[in-house]
Amino acid sequence: MKITWKNLLLWSLPAIIISFFVWQGFFASTSSENDNSIANSRMTYGRFLEYIDLGWVKRVDIYDNGHTAIVEAVGPELGNRIQKIRVELPASAPELLSKLKKGHVDINAHPMKNGLAFWNLIGNLIFPLLLITGLAILFRRSNNNNAGPGQAMSFGKSKALFQMKARTGIIFNDVAGIDEAKEEFEEIVTFLKEPENFTKVGAKIPKGVLLVGPPGTGKTLLAKAIAGEADVPFFSISGSEFVEMFVGVGASRVRDLFKKAKENAPCIVFIDEIDAVGRQRGTGIGGGNDEREQTLNQLLTEMDGFEGNTGIIVIAATNRADILDSALLRPGRFDRQVNVDIPDFKGRLSILEVHAKNKKIDTSVSLTIIARRTPGFSGADLANLLNEAAILTARKRKDNITLNEINEGIDRIVAGMEGTALIDSKSKRLIAYHEIGHAIVGTLLKDHENVQKVTLIPRGQAKGLTWFTPSEDQSLVSKSQIKAKIMGALGGRAAEEIVFGDAEVTTGASNDLQQVTSMARQMVTKFGMSAIGPLSLENEDSNPFLGRGMNNSSEYSDEIAIKIDQQVHNIVDDCHKNTLQIIKNNRVIIDKLVDILIEKETINGQEFRKIISQYTKIPNKV
Repeated sequence: MKITWKNLLLWSLPAIIISFFVWQGFFASTSSENDNSIANSRMTYGRFLEYIDLGWVKRVDIYDNGHTAIVEAVGPELGNRIQKIRVELPASAPELLSKLKKGHVDINAHPMKNGLAFWNLIGNLIFPLLLITGLAILFRRSNNNNAGPGQAMSFGKSKALFQMKARTGIIFNDVAGIDEAKEEFEEIVTFLKEPENFTKVGAKIPKGVLLVGPPGTGKTLLAKAIAGEADVPFFSISGSEFVEMFVGVGASRVRDLFKKAKENAPCIVFIDEIDAVGRQRGTGIGGGNDEREQTLNQLLTEMDGFEGNTGIIVIAATNRADILDSALLRPGRFDRQVNVDIPDFKGRLSILEVHAKNKKIDTSVSLTIIARRTPGFSGADLANLLNEAAILTARKRKDNITLNEINEGIDRIVAGMEGTALIDSKSKRLIAYHEIGHAIVGTLLKDHENVQKVTLIPRGQAKGLTWFTPSEDQSLVSKSQIKAKIMGALGGRAAEEIVFGDAEVTTGASNDLQQVTSMARQMVTKFGMSAIGPLSLENEDSNPFLGRGMNNSSEYSDEIAIKIDQQVHNIVDDCHKNTLQIIKNNRVIIDKLVDILIEKETINGQEFRKIISQYTKIPNKV
């Protein structure tokens, strides 16, 4: 918090008040003490009465409402000189005054000071006053500060970040690999800057644009670029910031957000992760979340209700468009849905060029080679790849990033951190046969992907790895390609069975078998690639937590279920037999490759294929 004279005064006020009260109380008490401190000694009340009877008491000053007396007495016991003695008087002593009058003693009564009583009263109010002062300071801070736990009085206010001219430091030139999405938003920015070019032909500005795509593809980055390019006010907020534990707060924040947006129209409102508030209504077993649904209802009304919002463009991002409410997706609310997909080769190359600008990359490194090696990588993955390579370069005390660091960065992102190399043992040889089994089956099958690398260096949970170069286009996959993948996944288990026998088969193929079973079942139930026929037996809308298929049981009979299991078993069994045959036919090559792998620990794809080509013909990959 910034320290100012105002804040300093507010925080020091309680200390000043306490110090003042303590000083006043101290002053009042010391003044009373000074009046009584002239007494040199003390005397009991009984002894005081004896002194009166002996005629030794000459003067009595009474203090504290008759509770204390300062006595001036003279006598043989007192050295025959006047001394002042303090006496504590009882609460009720009716005989005292008569004795004093009878003995002709000079009596003087001193009333209690009004100031002391006043400060005693104030002293009892110190704690309540301090409490009220502290609460006043707390509420004052909550009103002046929108962040922090002190905002008890501003629950219904929007938490959106507002900028009249957003300066994110990102423009469209910094966004690469998603050219189609960029074109959509460049058009919107042009609409905001030069609306007359569109309005003269009757075009209306889109009310909402929904960015849909996997995580890391650049949806939020694109929104930052829009903010950096558009010369209009910009509001940004996360979908989770609307919903609170208090009922009605989310709807209130939506109203407040659009109220501010109307006051600053034309403007852009960006809602990140809108699925946090825009999920389909009525979902879940036993009903949905009323607070979230009220917030969604208010958002639907504000985007395209009776009043309407002219000049406000709502941009939202999500990677779960399938769970959004249908009323939110209709034209008039989100007029456009822009897919931000995983970049292709050209997109990856463009992204690498953007992120390589501030990296010291060796001149021998080709970004084209890196782009070809990273199919399936998102923009965030590519940025992380170059950053990991830079970290590895700094760790090795090198001046420039080389291809070795980039390859190691790819391995780290895909499979995890490198572990300790295995020592020569039966376990290492078994793992070598397992990985060579995967690699040789994949190499000798025409419809399988090419081997990229085989290694015995552990990464993550894997003791060894066989990597294949994925094809660029994974949108359409043939039946023969799926069967080739199943056989490639079974290659490790088949090698163990042929080389070591059934008794020595290990648990290393557990993950492979999960993939095999899943692919075979999808062939039967989803793709219609079995003897059951071209039927889709898999209900994709059966998730009760999305409000779909809550009362739906299986859509096929028990007889069909038995046939599905039988067809899955037949596919896997047929692929397993063919895989075993490939391993048996190439046992000599496998033994040779295992010896080389144990010695070198890593064989790249080109070297692997060169060795195999010396013994058998490798089919041309499509």
